[in-house]
Amino acid sequence: MTPHGDRTSIAVVIVNYRTPRLVIDCLATLLPELQDIDARVVVVDNDSQDDSVQLIGGWIERHAAEQRVRVVPSSCNSGFAGGNNAGIAACDADHYLLLNSDTLVRRGAIRRLIDTAAAFPSAGLISPRLEWPDGAGQESCFRFHSPVSELIGASQTGPVETLLRKWKVAMPVQDSIAHPEWTSFACVLIRRQVFEQVGLLDDGYFMYFEDVEFCHRAREAGWDIVHDPEARVVHLRGGSSPVKERARQRKRLPRYFYESRTRYFRQTWGPLGPMLANLMWLMGRSVAMARQLFGRTDKAAIERQWLDIWTNWRRPLAPSDFGRTVKQS
Repeated sequence: MTPHGDRTSIAVVIVNYRTPRLVIDCLATLLPELQDIDARVVVVDNDSQDDSVQLIGGWIERHAAEQRVRVVPSSCNSGFAGGNNAGIAACDADHYLLLNSDTLVRRGAIRRLIDTAAAFPSAGLISPRLEWPDGAGQESCFRFHSPVSELIGASQTGPVETLLRKWKVAMPVQDSIAHPEWTSFACVLIRRQVFEQVGLLDDGYFMYFEDVEFCHRAREAGWDIVHDPEARVVHLRGGSSPVKERARQRKRLPRYFYESRTRYFRQTWGPLGPMLANLMWLMGRSVAMARQLFGRTDKAAIERQWLDIWTNWRRPLAPSDFGRTVKQS
């Protein structure tokens, strides 16, 4: 973290990749919530190679927000982790709020996160309730991914999920303060001390699983994670990434998703982690396929996933170079 002027209480980091309209909508809801808060906003443009910098910069100028918001252009698309790391390095702060470009901040959400951080000094990460524009809640509290959770996900079978429910990754939408194993980084407040102790996000990930791995490190270092549903943020899921929509349509997922999955299981489950996760996934798929014999719909099939789960299995810690070699559409 490189100082940039005086230290501020909160630095908000937003990563943009070809989503300038989403960033502008996000800023329009965010800035009124920062009026009475010592805060700065850093928008990192991940080498969009479009008119993002001009559009966002023009909006900032028209709204006389230059003292509060600045755009930091990147020379390459370093993904979610790399982009957020660049924003963290660009501002010296006591807390860092990582905020997706496809979010809208509800009234009072930022102040509530600050107050919750003060109320729980052992919490290194504090997250809000994520919701749809109509107010319906989204899953944003989770248990760590494990080989058993791979079996659950691949089987898509109720009895299996019920039997192994304590390993299911997604937790129900929370109505009160919760302490999940990890939380969504679509919006999360992180104390400066956490970064000082465990380091920044692992930029060996291009996108996905970097939030899970970071929470794993933070928990191992003794930090708690607190989720406060009284702070509310709209998350327009899929606005900044195609993965969730492709998964819903059962289309083939980008290579970087599987690179991240392999890296995560190697880092958190050891040398045999990726192999164990894949074997359990195959076991789950066998259950899903067997159900078809009884006329059940196969909800678990994603195009070529049986092959893609082996991505990087010989070199599980190889960093993704997706953003440097392939331009996203």
